[in-house]
Amino acid sequence: MTDPREPNVSIGDVSGSTFAIGSHASAVSHHGAGLQTDEATEKLLAAVRELRADLTRVRGTEQTATLDAELAGTEEEITSTGQAGPTRRERLRRLLDDSQSLLSLLASAGAVAGLLTQ
Repeated sequence: MTDPREPNVSIGDVSGSTFAIGSHASAVSHHGAGLQTDEATEKLLAAVRELRADLTRVRGTEQTATLDAELAGTEEEITSTGQAGPTRRERLRRLLDDSQSLLSLLASAGAVAGLLTQ
């Protein structure tokens, strides 16, 4: 049996919580800390999303499917790491260079291509 004069501690569900126990304990929380991206990367992400939306408005081809897959990969890389790496940027730049007829049709493709050269 426990002594009723002793303190009683009960810890319930602590998922997503930050706490510390003890006289010299400290707790630091990083919950919800977002990725840091620069302005150029934010602009690129917005342009990539716009081009992906525009691609749904044109007749799909193998070329547009390949471009959309690379754009999706770029979007995922930016949202998960905060940047699009040089290899990813180069692949996307090459696909856009190969899509000159698409570039003339979609202003958003030109925006992405322009942001990749910065």
